Amino acid sequence: MSAMQVRKIVVQLEETHSEIGKAVSPPSRKVTIAAVITNPFAGKHVEELAPLYDLGAEVSALLAERGLEILGVGPEAIQNYGKAAIVGTEGEIEHAAALLHPKFGAPVRSAVAGKDIIPSTKKIGAPGAAITFPLTGKTSIWDFDQMDAAEITIPDAPRANEVVVILALGIGGRPLHRIKLPA
Repeated sequence: MSAMQVRKIVVQLEETHSEIGKAVSPPSRKVTIAAVITNPFAGKHVEELAPLYDLGAEVSALLAERGLEILGVGPEAIQNYGKAAIVGTEGEIEHAAALLHPKFGAPVRSAVAGKDIIPSTKKIGAPGAAITFPLTGKTSIWDFDQMDAAEITIPDAPRANEVVVILALGIGGRPLHRIKLPA
């Protein structure tokens, strides 16, 4: 199988400085990085999806590197993360699962000093499809302050033979988080 074919990378940087009139200091920060890649299995049923596992590892390393670069921080600063994929209409949902699950997580956890599972969402969609996906703490999926979400849409992606593969990295958790465990 050929190397990853990236048509474009889209980055959203979100900084929340205030919420309902109260300052968020320091601001909570979240970057969502999406790579629009060619789906090598678009338009055909393929039994053996292992080549997508390796493609998932390759794209996740790229996304993690870009996310850290955009945020301008080292791995220790990242507190939460999440992943998602939108498969174009000539693909199948299993293509997203093959990209996101077997090998995607290890390069991300390595890049950001994470240890816990990276939550995900996947769907099939046409250009402009939006996806909302969860973020959880990189060292504890049960860290309520780090439970958040990200959303992205790209007007011209995914085309029918593409997949939009997405990673979000966050610092600061939800703005003004204050959920406590019940006694």
